[in-house]
Amino acid sequence: MKWKHLPIVAFDTETTGLEPLGGDRIIEFAAVEFRLGPDGRIVDEIRHSWLVNPGMPIPRKVQRITGIGDADVASQPPFEAIADDVCRLLGGAITVAHNFPFDLAFVTQELARIGRVWPDPLAEVDTVDLSLRVFADDKGHKLEDLARRLEIPLEGAHRAVNDALACGRAFCALVRQKGIDDELQAMLDWAGAIGQPPEDGPLVAAGGGRVVFRDGEHEGQAVGDHPIHLAWMEKARERVDGAWRWRYPDSTRRWIRRWLDVRGSGRSRQGAKSVRAEDWGLDSCIADRPVAHGFETRPSA
Repeated sequence: MKWKHLPIVAFDTETTGLEPLGGDRIIEFAAVEFRLGPDGRIVDEIRHSWLVNPGMPIPRKVQRITGIGDADVASQPPFEAIADDVCRLLGGAITVAHNFPFDLAFVTQELARIGRVWPDPLAEVDTVDLSLRVFADDKGHKLEDLARRLEIPLEGAHRAVNDALACGRAFCALVRQKGIDDELQAMLDWAGAIGQPPEDGPLVAAGGGRVVFRDGEHEGQAVGDHPIHLAWMEKARERVDGAWRWRYPDSTRRWIRRWLDVRGSGRSRQGAKSVRAEDWGLDSCIADRPVAHGFETRPSA
């Protein structure tokens, strides 16, 4: 599948805290649609931004960093009111975010509260992972660091639309700079991104961002509920005609490895004792208390 003619949607959230499973809520959501021309340059940018009433007070530290206060969101709609727009923008697109698991967790939780599920984007690209791959010898991988290296202006950081704009521009700049092929799989391999599982494999997309086992003892169950079995599938071999061979196709094992890298292990480089958001690849905004080592990031050792 060719992908460069498809909508590229970079998105970002501002939130009341770092714990999507602990009750923190979205206070701003933004997405920027990018269209590329034949030469790979950006020819159109369409910006979407909403302030959201979280139904709870916004901590003072968040107010200082984002500039969003209780009065700003008091008359704004709850997330439920923009859910259709959010799903329309993200569904079927090449989605991009800086520290994707963090924003994914918040959007998923907000949708779950109203009985909705994560839409099915064609790809989930994390520009933190891209920065780590392309600028492996550099120390800083915050959005500000990446934007500076690529000479992309980032004004008004910690406002969702500004961060989404810089994130999307960074992705498009790297794609063009590195001459990435128009084949979707080539881009996924380069970016270390998650796409849909191979259609003819043992895993199947079940809608709402869920991937389930096609058959076997976990038939119909989400892969996220059985990560150990998933890891076994990546390494499993079988004896055929007197020789050992991989039990599952290369395409399936590649998808599993990518899923385990992104969803399973996280990207912490500081060790399990780190509690600062900076050490977990999170935005340093609102990091004045220990980070819950939960859905959004996990230690790799």
